[in-house]
Amino acid sequence: MKLAVFDCDGTLVDGQAPICEAMEAAFAAFSLPAPSRGAIRRAVGLSLPQAIRQLLPASGAEQQHAMAEAYKLSFRSAREQGRVAQPLFPGIENTLRGLHAAGWTLGVATGMSDRGLTHCLAANGIADLFITLQTADRHPSKPHPAMLEQALFEAGAQPAEAVMIGDTVYDIEMAGAAQVRAIGVDWGYHHPRELTGAGAEIVVESPELLLAHLIA
Repeated sequence: MKLAVFDCDGTLVDGQAPICEAMEAAFAAFSLPAPSRGAIRRAVGLSLPQAIRQLLPASGAEQQHAMAEAYKLSFRSAREQGRVAQPLFPGIENTLRGLHAAGWTLGVATGMSDRGLTHCLAANGIADLFITLQTADRHPSKPHPAMLEQALFEAGAQPAEAVMIGDTVYDIEMAGAAQVRAIGVDWGYHHPRELTGAGAEIVVESPELLLAHLIA
């Protein structure tokens, strides 16, 4: 068994613009000044209430939940209007299919919702490649290890047989908490130095190098 679990946004797909716009709409719904886009990007990877708490530390749980719902409403509206683009990063599909052909089992662990992840994978034509999908709808936010632990259970894999691949320290810390190897990617939201500092065994510069590292 070889299990590779991927983060989604910032690792598989580039969804930066719609995320920032939905977060700005959530703040506007409560007549609050929006955080900078840099701050929003740094919160990507956390579940929505935790991301809002990071962006608005003085908020309480009730406000965080309400703002998360406003975010979802804005994002859903943008998707229905055809304004949400979440394209795969160049080279990602070939890497996923190369791993699959080499005998790897694939999964996803993401702060996205079930609905959002299902739509994203289907729209990019890669839904068939994954046997385990873990989202914020059913688990605590990263870096809690629950998503990875469930992925291991569903795949029938042991921690030593798995690797977590992601672009944020939350992904790397989650891997550490689950006693799983971690590989960082440098095309996402956090700097490579942060990823190695959090425990990534390597930070790859392209999907092609990721594939080469895993099938070497």
